[in-house]
Amino acid sequence: MRTLQNTAREAVGIDVQPSPFTHHVGSIVDRSFVAQCLRSIDVVLHTATLHKPHIATHSRHDFIDTNITGTLNLLEEAAAAGAKTFVYTSTTSAFGRALVPPAGAPAAWITEDVPCVPKNIYGATKLAAEHLCEMFQYRTGMPCLVLRTSRFFPERDDNPTARTAYDDDNLKVNELLYRRADIDDVVTAHLLAIEKAPAMGFDRFIISATSPFNRDDLRELRNDTPAVVKRCVPRFEHEYVRRGWRMTPSIDRVYVNERARTRLGWQPRYDFHYAIELLSRSQDYRSSLAREVGSKGYHAQSFADGPYPTES
Repeated sequence: MRTLQNTAREAVGIDVQPSPFTHHVGSIVDRSFVAQCLRSIDVVLHTATLHKPHIATHSRHDFIDTNITGTLNLLEEAAAAGAKTFVYTSTTSAFGRALVPPAGAPAAWITEDVPCVPKNIYGATKLAAEHLCEMFQYRTGMPCLVLRTSRFFPERDDNPTARTAYDDDNLKVNELLYRRADIDDVVTAHLLAIEKAPAMGFDRFIISATSPFNRDDLRELRNDTPAVVKRCVPRFEHEYVRRGWRMTPSIDRVYVNERARTRLGWQPRYDFHYAIELLSRSQDYRSSLAREVGSKGYHAQSFADGPYPTES
């Protein structure tokens, strides 16, 4: 919404909480509310969801209500309103158990063709919503694109071991190698999806920073990630030493954004190479949009151990 309000597009924001970017306050679970909001619209950017951090605080029925029924409400009302494009923000968590290969196996090379094996209610409901988008495109002809975004929120890591072992910025820059994106690049992908959807009909795209790795690196990545990074991005070592940072010893998956770059024409800027370049100049590795948006949090309350409770 911050970006759209600075363009020629007339943008209307819907949220469960009021904000300077919210025009209608309510839930997508409320079908009549959705119908009212979607009158005379051309494009729907559907980013509303219960996230993984809500698993420990919300019931499975809550996830079904928001992530599946809410998506169905938006699809039905968008189609009824004659919308020209529907863009659904999904997640790489939809891949689930496919993201972690068995012990001794190489790191997983994750493309859109990898079969999804959801491991929790979040992944299961996001995948179900993707299927609804695909069905609606087939049944109604309304173009629907699905963007499977990797991590881009700024909250501290939910893993207490990782939080203790690494500086938070250290962790996030490490993740740009294989499972993180900057919100500025995520926004750009959504704007391109609006533009390209009518000619595509339906498609899925992984939205994550461009990795410097290739398939030949996968076995070594699982066993000795620092050696691979040193080979691919030699400059990183000096900068990490200067900051007292450490590279993760092992990477278990690599998100591949080739389809988004090829078919959408997406050109993500904030990758590991660029982060090292900015850090070497003592500049912030994040985009100005990421700094402006900051952390919104997932819950109204705070928790003693970590940014949010995790599923046991």
